[in-house]
Amino acid sequence: MEQDRILTPWRAELGATLRLAAPLAAANLLQMLVYAIDVIFVARLGEEALAAASLATTLFGLMMWCFSGLTGACAPLIAAELGRRRHAVREVRRTVRMALWLAVLCGLAGMAVCLWGEELLLLSGQDPEVSRLAGEFLAILLWAMIPNVMATVLRNFVSALGRPFFATAITGLAIVVNAFGNYVFVFGHFGAPAMGLDGSAISSVITAFAMLGAYVLAIRSDRRLRRYHLLGRWWRAEWQRFGDVARIGTPIALIILAEGGLFSSAAFLMGRIGQAELAGHTVALQVAALAFQIPFGIGQAATIRVGYHFGAGDRVAIGGAGKAALILAVSYMIVPAAIMILAPLSVLQIYVDPADPANAAMVGHAVGFLAIAAAFQLFDGLQAVLAGALRGLQDTRMPMQLALFGYWLVGFATSVVLGFFTPLAGTGVWLGLAVGLVVVSILLGWRWARREALGLLPV
Repeated sequence: MEQDRILTPWRAELGATLRLAAPLAAANLLQMLVYAIDVIFVARLGEEALAAASLATTLFGLMMWCFSGLTGACAPLIAAELGRRRHAVREVRRTVRMALWLAVLCGLAGMAVCLWGEELLLLSGQDPEVSRLAGEFLAILLWAMIPNVMATVLRNFVSALGRPFFATAITGLAIVVNAFGNYVFVFGHFGAPAMGLDGSAISSVITAFAMLGAYVLAIRSDRRLRRYHLLGRWWRAEWQRFGDVARIGTPIALIILAEGGLFSSAAFLMGRIGQAELAGHTVALQVAALAFQIPFGIGQAATIRVGYHFGAGDRVAIGGAGKAALILAVSYMIVPAAIMILAPLSVLQIYVDPADPANAAMVGHAVGFLAIAAAFQLFDGLQAVLAGALRGLQDTRMPMQLALFGYWLVGFATSVVLGFFTPLAGTGVWLGLAVGLVVVSILLGWRWARREALGLLPV
């Protein structure tokens, strides 16, 4: 009987985390398909157009990811306010309003960077013609920046309020809108002119506004969400709350930049080793990124669940929420790791034809890289969930420093040494990535385990 009383709350927490994580993970996977749609259509325009679109979306995507992390600080704040239950409607509205303000300011900064896209790509040594096409692409795509970041804020709001299925449904809608927009504007259907690469950028802009509009409609249609009146007095500044979002969010953005920069830099290292190694790296990384979307969603759920108990001041439930998320992540990551080891060619078939002799060198490297990816899957999932749980405690500054140390001073340095000063070459670069992920997950795990001694728990 005593055991039942102990297990019941634990089972409830595990179920609550799973119900929240499943739609968020599905939305993350669908978001990757939104980006894949552009590649599918643009690839038919030729190698030069595809290279330009890839460079442009890499720059745009990195900024979007960082800005989403910055404004995503509203998630733990909203969860804590719901946990405290004191004036929750008013406090949540203030947080979302200031996060939307920050989204607009970030978006304007990102748009300015996009205007200088061609010059930035030329400085990085890219082909002049490809840089010109990418610059023209970014000059259109920049209009998607603000609605995309604002939609991310609203996604955090509906998820924290227990409506994560809206994120899944709206991301699914984005796939349909983007596919239809590319079909119409890239090749010229239904009376529209064939605009080629520019047509794909226009489709992305339309998709961004469609997502933002869909979130607004979803919030207005739901009785629980509608009562928060998010746009009420939208002009009213709450500078302390604005500072809270920026203070918690800035380290999150820098963590994202550190991790994203590490894997982007690995591509440059691979390019110096050989084209076959670079191609194999690109494909293997796509597979690893696809597998990562599930623990990333679990980490997002951990932020909300831990944040809710943090606001309520329930130390025991905080530990339970973190434990539930970690068990879910570990249980899942065993599956993709096994697939990468036991059936790597089946996974690679999603992206390339392994039977084509022209792909033999690339596939050989990719299979080797996937074996390393399988080894670090567990640690990749752990660091995602641990970072999310610590964000729920509104602890972001020290995790940022730990991530910078692990990813760059350890991971990148190991990649350079093993990749260029040993016979391991490309394999050495991937071993460096694995070392970085292992070190960061251990450091974040240590901080989570010592959360009480470090004064991270509510008084």
